[in-house]
Amino acid sequence: MKKPSWGAILIALIPFTAVCFSVPLWDRVYPMVLGLPFNLFWLISWVWLTPLLMWGAYRLEAPRHAGTSRHHKGRAQ
Repeated sequence: MKKPSWGAILIALIPFTAVCFSVPLWDRVYPMVLGLPFNLFWLISWVWLTPLLMWGAYRLEAPRHAGTSRHHKGRAQ
């Protein structure tokens, strides 16, 4: 198994950083967005954005692993 590329790692760190380290920026009840306090809206939006970013990281890694096959493990070639 190959190590992931730096690009995939950085893409994967975006949601983690946005949720964990941006608290001082969004820790407010007002303004309201779509009837929700901004902090709740921020967290819910990252719940929806995280799979999109993970898909992007996967798409970045898929061509790197296209030549590797798991089916030949243990067989003589």
